[in-house]
Amino acid sequence: PYILAFAFDPVFNRPLAAHPYYVAGMEMLRYLAETGTTRRECACVAAKNRNNALLNPLAGYGAAISTEDVLASQPVAEPLTRLECAGHSDGAIVFVLASGETARALTDTPIWVRGVGWANDTFWMESRPWGQARYAREAAQMAYRTAGIKSPRAAIDFAEVDDTFAYKELQHLEALGLCSPGVAGPWSAEGGTALSGEFPVNPSGGALGQGHLLDATGLARVLEVVLQLRGEAGPRQIEDAEVGLAFGWRGVPTTGGAAVILSN
Repeated sequence: PYILAFAFDPVFNRPLAAHPYYVAGMEMLRYLAETGTTRRECACVAAKNRNNALLNPLAGYGAAISTEDVLASQPVAEPLTRLECAGHSDGAIVFVLASGETARALTDTPIWVRGVGWANDTFWMESRPWGQARYAREAAQMAYRTAGIKSPRAAIDFAEVDDTFAYKELQHLEALGLCSPGVAGPWSAEGGTALSGEFPVNPSGGALGQGHLLDATGLARVLEVVLQLRGEAGPRQIEDAEVGLAFGWRGVPTTGGAAVILSN
């Protein structure tokens, strides 16, 4: 929290000396109010991702927990509970980017970058749209244009999206155009985004299951997409995965994110 606090405006916000997670708590309240999403639906995300992480040897926060366990865990910042917040972790991720010709010479299983997008919303907490992830929508639209994608749900097989807090997975799915506003919660609660669901989300366990790597958290999302597209994800492998989406968020209290479309 002491590191995250330096991202606050030094004149108006940082002197409050509040824990950065209070920003997430306020945003979650607004998101629930605007979309009709429930706390239970958010808790389902935390349970899903931490259970997925049990299949990932790189994940340190995997746990066989239920939605009820999440709801009953220690309060952090109303309405957030401890199990809905990603714990911090150490880690490093390295990618090798190359031209198509070089990539084919280096490996038999190159993964292709089809589209990239990024966006920053306003820095000011006083003027941001608290219930929406506008930065995710703008970043996704840029990536979709680059990749020539007009119908994301039809063109993409699975996604790794930032879930630093459980509600953010739902908010991001809606902003990325993978479902309509207010639909992500019921969709997830009904199993649509489970590992065996119609559209798996965060098969790696996400940040909730793997841990929050600060600025490298988004790269962890890309890494899982690469492993899935190469067929190297082990027991959590998604069948016939050909196109994946990775989305990363800078984290509280900022409003910046990036989206990448990858294919095999």
